[in-house]
Amino acid sequence: MTTPAVPAAPRIPEAVHRRRWAILAVLMLSLLIVVLDNSILNVAIKTISTPAPTGLGATQSELEWAINSYTLVFAGLLFTAGLLGDRIGRKKVLIGGLVVFGIGSALAAESGSPVQLIAFRAVMGLGAAFVMPATLAVLMNVFEREEQPKAIGIWAGGVGLAIAIGPITGGLLLDHFWWGSVFLVNVPIVILAVILMIALVPDSRDPKPGRVDLVGVALSIVGLVLLVYGIIKGGDEGDFSSPAVLSTIAAGLVVLVGFVVYEKRSDHPSIDIDYFKNKVFSAAIAAIALVFFALMGVTFFSVFYTQSVRGYTPLQTGALMLPLAAAQLIFAPRARLVVDRFGVRATTTGGLVLLAGMLAAFTALDADTPIWIMEVIFFLMGTGMAHVMTPTSVVIMQALPREKAGSASALSNTFRQVGGALGIAVLGSVLSTAYRTGIEDKLSLLPAGLRDTAGGSIEATLGVAEKLGPRGQALIGPANDAFLHAMHVTALCGAGVALISAVVTALFLPGRIPAAPTGQRDEREKVGAGR
Repeated sequence: MTTPAVPAAPRIPEAVHRRRWAILAVLMLSLLIVVLDNSILNVAIKTISTPAPTGLGATQSELEWAINSYTLVFAGLLFTAGLLGDRIGRKKVLIGGLVVFGIGSALAAESGSPVQLIAFRAVMGLGAAFVMPATLAVLMNVFEREEQPKAIGIWAGGVGLAIAIGPITGGLLLDHFWWGSVFLVNVPIVILAVILMIALVPDSRDPKPGRVDLVGVALSIVGLVLLVYGIIKGGDEGDFSSPAVLSTIAAGLVVLVGFVVYEKRSDHPSIDIDYFKNKVFSAAIAAIALVFFALMGVTFFSVFYTQSVRGYTPLQTGALMLPLAAAQLIFAPRARLVVDRFGVRATTTGGLVLLAGMLAAFTALDADTPIWIMEVIFFLMGTGMAHVMTPTSVVIMQALPREKAGSASALSNTFRQVGGALGIAVLGSVLSTAYRTGIEDKLSLLPAGLRDTAGGSIEATLGVAEKLGPRGQALIGPANDAFLHAMHVTALCGAGVALISAVVTALFLPGRIPAAPTGQRDEREKVGAGR
């Protein structure tokens, strides 16, 4: 006679299960400020590049560092943040990260120079590093496996919401207040998020946490900073063959190789290199990194296209970016339905091909192209992104045991941020080099020192033209032409990267998301029941 199966104990406590959607809303609010900050900054970069008192007079390389100082600290500390969350509790780490992010935002708002802004943005990155992985890790611990794809889809839709709110909020603030208001706005959101976090969100941790890998963290940060610094320096100088640029990039690559070797030999690595033996996991991680490489680089130049070439205000620029955000907000929560019908591989590869096509479509934009064409491009870009981010996030988060959710989230977000940082550095350098090459012949009549300054970016050229008065008007047309050519070259590079990502997903992602192995499921249930 067969003994009836005993129903598995619920993994999620009933009290937590009842308020899971309220918890998700609080997690999305925390996520909102981290993503909101970058989307606001994208609209504000032209204003910050304007000389004082309107802005800080930041150069293009300083603007890239204002973005990348945040991103590099964020990416470099995500591993440790995920491990600390697994060790001391994800709720504690989330609240601490939010407080540091709020302090960094207040300091950034009062920056008196580009160097101060870069430093305070790094403080914000420190806080954000402890927020982002913890949100997804908590999500994995308050939803049953069957609901996780839906919850992750809504979570990913929160990114679209932040992208939608950010540019409009930034535009409104810049229309009525000084540039620092785009950072100060984070403070009240942080206060609200902390209060709700204390009231609603349960704590969770890994019962067997690893030791914190300080050496690995240091190696990853040093390697990434050297690599990105060399790339940005090469673009700023318009010369990637100089010894200083080559040696810096080479040093960064050597340190990163050393990081990988150290992680493989360490008994408490930040990254378990064995995870990457799983081709599905590796392909999903690569897809996220390459998507953000292409997207962040293109977003960087699109602001200069709308404001410098087309003459739109920051608020109008924010409104023009709404289709990109709206598409992500609409389709990210629904992407799981497409996955259910067509599978992970087809959905993700199709999204990447669509994204690549839209990046290539930027080559059709000129100084007088009807603006609705750009709006269609942005909407379809967001649609493609939504059908990449949701399925790859589900694949990554379900590839590891639930108690390792912090590590899985950290890996996902690290490669997303590293991809974005390299996208801004590499594609920003392509843009800078192509622009300098296109404009230098038109600057031959200027004094040598002024010629070098004016060739740095379209904003620098237009700034010199304004100072020259009527004589400078002759520079405006060539500056626009040089920028448009540089934008087209950069967009094609981004499209190429997106296509490479599509090939990776087509080759290695599964047709369907595999169910968790029985043993792994049982172990997860034991862990959840013990909480």
